[in-house]
Amino acid sequence: MIDAPSGAVPLEEAVAWRDGLRRSGLRVAFTNGCFDILHAGHVRLLTAARATADALVVGLNDDASVTRLKGPTRPLVPQAERAELLAALEAVDRVVLFGGDTPLATILALRPDVLVKGADWAEDEIVGAREVKSWGGSVARVQLVPGTSTTAIVERIRERYGP
Repeated sequence: MIDAPSGAVPLEEAVAWRDGLRRSGLRVAFTNGCFDILHAGHVRLLTAARATADALVVGLNDDASVTRLKGPTRPLVPQAERAELLAALEAVDRVVLFGGDTPLATILALRPDVLVKGADWAEDEIVGAREVKSWGGSVARVQLVPGTSTTAIVERIRERYGP
């Protein structure tokens, strides 16, 4: 079980919250990522994701999964701080941490109405897309902002200030 830092809620709490929204006839969207250095591309993705439903849950890779996915020098920002930053954004209603290499278990527990990812992912490559569609949900792909990835930002910093 992952400890929920400031800004994140346990998955069980997010599921109970989602149940309440559903009883009110509201729809929930889900997106996920590392969100290591929060930038304009992230904010635009989250804003677009929120626009697809009445509420947005963000699945946030914990520190160990970021390291496995991005390498030993990542994350640059610890999970508690990343969760706090995301939770402070107007577009984000809940943040949940996950420790796997994919958010599939989180998606299956949360059962969102809309699954949102960047347009750099083909729909058949999006983890959880088949499952979300199987319960009547949909998948939305959001156009990315060129040059705004955390990796691109880190590279610009290295170019300007050295290794």
